[in-house]
This record gives sequence, structure tokens and C-alpha cells, in this order.
Amino acid sequence: MNKNIKYISNSINKRSETTHNAYVRRMQSQASFGKTRSTLSCGNLAHAIAACSLSQKNTILDSTRMNVGIISAYNDMLSAHAPYQHYPDQIKKALLDLGHSAQVAGGVPAMCDGVTQGQAGMDLSLFSRDLIAQATALSLSHNTFDATLLLGICDKIAPGQLIGALSFGHLPTAFVPSGPMSTGISNDEKVMIRGKYAEGKLNKNALQDMENRAYHAPGTCTFYGTANTNQLVFEAMGLMPQGSAFIPYDSGLRIAMTKYISQNIINARPLYQVVNAASIVNGLVALLASGGSTNHTLHMIAIARAAGIIITWEDFNDLSKIVPSLTSLYPNGPADINAFEQAGGTPTLMKALMERGLLNMDAKPIWGDLADYAKCPVLEQDKVVFVNAQDSNNASVISTPNTCFSEQGGLRLLSGNCGRGIIKISAVAAQDRIVEAPAMVFESQHDVEKAYQAGLMNKDVIVVLRHNGPAANGMPELHKLMPLLSNLMKLGFKVALVTDGRLSGASGKVPAAIHITPEAALNGPLSLIKNGDIIRLDADNGTLETTADLSERIPFHPDLTSEHSGSGRELFQIFRKVVSSADTGASIF
Repeated sequence: MNKNIKYISNSINKRSETTHNAYVRRMQSQASFGKTRSTLSCGNLAHAIAACSLSQKNTILDSTRMNVGIISAYNDMLSAHAPYQHYPDQIKKALLDLGHSAQVAGGVPAMCDGVTQGQAGMDLSLFSRDLIAQATALSLSHNTFDATLLLGICDKIAPGQLIGALSFGHLPTAFVPSGPMSTGISNDEKVMIRGKYAEGKLNKNALQDMENRAYHAPGTCTFYGTANTNQLVFEAMGLMPQGSAFIPYDSGLRIAMTKYISQNIINARPLYQVVNAASIVNGLVALLASGGSTNHTLHMIAIARAAGIIITWEDFNDLSKIVPSLTSLYPNGPADINAFEQAGGTPTLMKALMERGLLNMDAKPIWGDLADYAKCPVLEQDKVVFVNAQDSNNASVISTPNTCFSEQGGLRLLSGNCGRGIIKISAVAAQDRIVEAPAMVFESQHDVEKAYQAGLMNKDVIVVLRHNGPAANGMPELHKLMPLLSNLMKLGFKVALVTDGRLSGASGKVPAAIHITPEAALNGPLSLIKNGDIIRLDADNGTLETTADLSERIPFHPDLTSEHSGSGRELFQIFRKVVSSADTGASIF
């Protein structure tokens, strides 16, 4: 095992000893009550089974049988979650065949950043994670379940479900993925058309046609953004079976895998024995090796803390120095998640990480051993069996042995008198990783768009977009800016973005210092920056500095009242007041 991986894992264990041990004791105490259904009154049980068939009632009343709680993020307007419509029936049938039962314990909201991008609803996106965590815990609080199956995939949904499930970590728990949609158009074509539209060279009809061809069917979007990063990272953590994340949603293997997960959950480990420092580090290693979403610099911290484990941005940074980039997936390269799966998928990546000594092999997945995660599922006579993963069969997508796309992972920690933040450099060219230019300061991404359209940004520029942090307006994603800034780079200008907002997994080639903390709304350094201040972003050395003297300046705070109401935002005032900083997970807990 790599000595640095071991050192970082041990450091996390040491700093988390008190809080994680307290979490484990709480879970052991909950487990000590045995089957919680046996503690319910007759009236409690009658309410819990009133809607069931007679046979299911008898099964649930039999304390020797298991009753599995399903937490579903199904809705029929989001492609990734639409396949979940029929999963509860499949799960119930699979368990019934073994004499057990399942009930839909609850549904959680599932919103899509792709739909709300640039809209008022995006201000609720990050907060939805903690709302989903609460909804998951609330659903399980009926205490009629012996295990949990989580039906969720996308950006804040799966992390929220996991955080909520950790409150019931004495129960065996697994994710049931649904798989990606088929490939539509190439990512290169997608980027080209979006850029031309931003330049005014294509009309909206052409843009709409392209978007419809890119996002065209049930299943997860195929680029390597937050949704697919969730799946890869959670598989690497052992929270779903090996090789299950990216099986096509409509394949026979996918149907068989759902049955496999459902039937094997009855023999799975409790969740609290799966989520620990070792599995968290494994997840971070997989995140960095795959060039995954920067949203996980928030989510993984929040997930870990739900289990009493304390990880920091410094851990991400230290791991990134020793974990090589082993995949090339959009936005870090042209390939999509289907090409990744065809090249060997997560089992091939896990095999490569194991051979390089980059994983904690003592981490325990939901069942079996971590070594099993270098195996691929195949379908034999309608049953799932596992065979040893092979090396990559496409070196342009997954590295072959003794090769890599970069010696270091794709994330860097930035710090300086402009604050602390994260930059994803997987897709940023070496010559663009250091930018020094005058600042143009904005409070809204829409104002950036107006300035671009007016030609005011045709120069070397560092766009400072502030008051977009968690406490200001919920920390929206800012992908609307990427085509604009990319076009400026094409014109030969040195360009960067500095913001306390988010960009997730699709930041691409534009150097972007994101998640800046302390955020501007809390008097962070960005609230002191003025137009024309010289800022230097140096991703190679991890610095973010301005030459301006900020010591005598008064923080600037715009009136954000209009951004705190409408589209339901008025209902989340308490979230904005209590949310933690980005480097502690941007959480209300």
C-alpha cells in the first residue's frame, strides 16, 4: 500500500477518533434493540401494514422475515430517475421469492441542475441535498425496516440519501443504480454548438436541436459530471455491487443486477461498518483518479461528517499530489461514460488503483471484500456472476498499466489573500494554469453575460463573481459562464473565473477558482475586491492573490432581497442563515 495513502488515512482516523467512535456507539445502540418492528405496538403495526396484501401483512408481522425500506427519488421528468418507476415492484418480487418483504418507505425530491441552470430554482439546488437527507431519515423513522435500498443517482440526491441513511447506519444499506442513457452526440459537437450560440453565430433553434440530441432518453446524462461521479465514487466505497454503476438502464444485466442487489441486501453489512475513514479515502482516490466533479469537495465532507469522520480540503489536495489521473472523460477529454464502461468501467479502474497500492484494501464493502471490486458482472442464464476485470481495452479512455494521463489528480487547493478555494485542472491546459489580470467584479452571472455581449470583456480578465456562496443565495452552479469565457480564451485572452459559487463536474478548460471561502456574504476577501485590482491565480503553486491592499477597505454587500424569494426560495431562509462554509461541506447539520 502506498505509504502516503496510509499516512493520510491514519491522520483522518486520528482526528476523527472521538466523533467517529461516538457515531459507532450510537449505531451499535440502535442495533441493540434488534428488529424494531418487535417494539411497535399493535396499533403501530396495523398502520404500517394497512395497505399491504394479506400475504405481505403476514410476512411483515413475522419477525423472522426481513422488511426492506425503499427510499426512491423517482419522478418521470428527469431522465436518470425515470427508470425507477418500476423498481419497487422488481425489488418486492425479488424479496418475495426469498420469503421477505419490501415497502416504499418514502420518496425524496429530485431536482436537476440541467433544468434549473441559470434559473431561480438553481438557488435551491445545493440546499436540496440536506433536505433529501432529512426526508430520507424521516422516511426511515417509522422503524419498521431491517435494511434500506436507496434509489437515487444525481447531483445532490444520492449524497443526501446517504447522509440521511447514515442516521440509520445500523441497517444494511445499498444503492440501486439505474444506469446511463445511450450516447447521443459527441461532446465536441456539444461544446462547439454552445460556443457558436454564445457568439451569436447560431440561433436558438439550432441550440435546442443539439441539446435534444444530447439529452434524448431515460438514464443518466452521459458526461462525467456530478451524477456519474456519485456512481463511480460510491461504487469505489463499496456502497453498491462491483461494476453496477454504468450498466445501460435498459439491458438484461441491469434488470438482473437490481434483483441481485435486492436479494443480497438481506446478508449485507450494516452501513456504519462500510462508511469509515478507509472507505472515504478510497472514494476520494477514485474521485481524483477519474477527474470527477468538484461538487464532491462539498459532498464528501458532508457525508463523512454524518459518520463522525473529519476530512478537509487539505486531504483532497494531499491525495491529488499522489493519485494519478487514470481516465480521460468529458469534460477532461472527449469520451463519455458509455465509452468508459466499454473500456472496462469502474472494475478496470479499481484494478489499476489496487495494483498501484492506492486503495485501503481493509475497507469493507456492503458484502464481500474490496478485492472483489476488481471484478465485472456478466449475465449467465439470467443470473449475475462476476469475472475478473481486465486491463483497459481503450487506452484513450482508461490508462493501461504503467501509464497515466497525468502524474497527479485533477484538483488543487488554492489559498491566499483572496481566500481559500478549489480549482479543477484536469481539463485546463498547462499554459492556462497561471493567470494574472485585472479583475472585473460582478454580483450576478446574468450581468457577466450582459458585459460579454456588450464586448466589455474582450481583454485579459479575471472575472470575480461574488455573493454566490451558500449563505448568499444557496451557491448556484454557474455553467452559463463557461461558453462565454471559453470564447474569450479562443480569442487569445488570458481569462479566469474566481467565485464563491459552484461549477461542479463540467468546468472544462477555463481556469476557475471556485467555492471561495470565507464567502463574500460573510465579509470574505472577495467582498473587498474592486474593478481593476490585479489578481494572480496560480494553480501550479496553489495560490490566489491580489496585489491590492485590502486592509483599509469596507466590505461591499449588494441587496440580495430579490434573490431570496420567488420559486420557493423564501422557504429556505433558515438554510441561508445556518449553512456552514464550503470547506466544511456547506451543510445545515
